[in-house]
Amino acid sequence: MTSLSKHIENKMLAMHDEVQAQHLSRFFKTGPGQYGEGDKFLGIKVPVTRAIVKEHWRGCTIDDLEPLIVSPWHEIRLCALLLLVQVFKHASKDETLRQRCVEFYLNHTEYINNWDLVDLSCYEILGRWLQDRDRTLLYTLARSEDLWEQRIAIVSTMAMVRAGDHDDCIAIADILMHHKHDLIHKAVGWLLREVGKKDETRLRHYLSTPLAGEDKPRCQSMPRTMLRYAIERFPDTDRKYFMAR
Repeated sequence: MTSLSKHIENKMLAMHDEVQAQHLSRFFKTGPGQYGEGDKFLGIKVPVTRAIVKEHWRGCTIDDLEPLIVSPWHEIRLCALLLLVQVFKHASKDETLRQRCVEFYLNHTEYINNWDLVDLSCYEILGRWLQDRDRTLLYTLARSEDLWEQRIAIVSTMAMVRAGDHDDCIAIADILMHHKHDLIHKAVGWLLREVGKKDETRLRHYLSTPLAGEDKPRCQSMPRTMLRYAIERFPDTDRKYFMAR
């Protein structure tokens, strides 16, 4: 462990708040059989973690992140990811460092194992890296057997969607259309809603047409949670129309 990683770890361990930790453990579903089973929380709120990141990212290296990302403590892993986001973001002229950040991220997906860890990091790193590159990797992740890699795949397309490029989001939404887990339903619906912010016509067409090989429109065949998230910004009459089809 480097001196910086040890300093950050000790700083965060000293902030342990058992009452808040218990609340977060319930919120992030750490009980037996739940999606976050076995994860451990210190009870540190995200703004506090962000303040630590703001203080230390300038002196941070990839080597500093290794012992943090494998921590048993959720908030320390989040800190590692937010530090990685900052290192990546500020290495805009250093392609070698940016690639090391991406490789580090992909080599540690087993520790990016809850929805907040995914959502606060993947599109800022992987999504931005792939904006002007081949995106086959996203499709590999979408077809993974790992829930969190699947979520990384769809949420990473946020970078493309915000730039007005919706093709990969739409394609990966189709891959995940019949997924069984609620966390994927929510993520896909969220990203489809983001598509609608940029191009409502395309979202409406997508919902009104069938998935390849099926004969009913996607709005009928997709999970209800996914559809509700996707049409959240539609007028009430339109929401009722799509939900009733």
